[in-house]
Amino acid sequence: MPSPRYRTAPAPSKGMPAGIPYIVANEAAERYSFYGMRAILVIFMTKYLMNTEGELDLMTDEQAKTWFHAFVTAVYTFPIFGAMISDGVLGKYRTIMVLSIVYCLGHLTLAIDDSRFGLGLGLALIAVGSGGIKPCVSAHVGDQFGQSNAYLLTKVFGWFYFAINVGALASILFAEPLLHRFGPSIAFGVPGVLMALATFVFWTGRNEFVHIPPAGLAFVREVLSPEGLKVLGRLAIIYAFILMFWALFDQQGSAWVLQAQRMDRHFIVDWDPSQAQWLNPALVLVFIPLFNRVIYPLFDGFWPL
Repeated sequence: MPSPRYRTAPAPSKGMPAGIPYIVANEAAERYSFYGMRAILVIFMTKYLMNTEGELDLMTDEQAKTWFHAFVTAVYTFPIFGAMISDGVLGKYRTIMVLSIVYCLGHLTLAIDDSRFGLGLGLALIAVGSGGIKPCVSAHVGDQFGQSNAYLLTKVFGWFYFAINVGALASILFAEPLLHRFGPSIAFGVPGVLMALATFVFWTGRNEFVHIPPAGLAFVREVLSPEGLKVLGRLAIIYAFILMFWALFDQQGSAWVLQAQRMDRHFIVDWDPSQAQWLNPALVLVFIPLFNRVIYPLFDGFWPL
């Protein structure tokens, strides 16, 4: 249960909740840490991986892709457990704090151990940390709002998604140059520092947050009830199509990087292979303000929601 000194319900207000800047700043730094590590992962496994004797122990392209996608699969599996821990036992704030520390330990492991053991342990810790907090952070944003200021949610989630892509774009541009110039320790260490900063920023906002107490594990029985399973079955039809999109989308970090190594990457400047991923977050940063300030208001004039 949250400490009594924390608010457990949003106060009536028409203004922006005081905790939102801490969450948005945390998200920007956390996404830099994740995408900065992810951007160079395949490059590291095929060009920099060492054995315990300090000799090169490189993976083939196929091995690197297998490790990369096993890691991504784990990252997107652990949100199920993170949600259960958050809603049933610890609450969102405590879950985010505990798993953010696990996340930091994963980055630290990658920075200090460039062997396969260090790689496996580091990626496992990051998968638990990153995946576990994934369902909690955006839900924690919603917890900060009551009925009187709920109209600000659309604006805040625009900022939230913008912050995600600022972190992603910056990390993609800087990660591989750091790897080639300073080596894996610095290239993985910088995302670790950013994750530690994200954790610290989130902790400093603790007195500004609304802390919704965990409701216990009764919801598990509801989810696994006949009616709950029917709902999951209907949702599975939708997710069958979404799975195909993400299976292809995440090739950006593996097959696309390996392919880019064999291509002419000169466009105005010379680009590193992992920097081929920069266009997606850059376009998101352009389109968020365009849609929020121009397209959505224009459509609302004809078809108000």
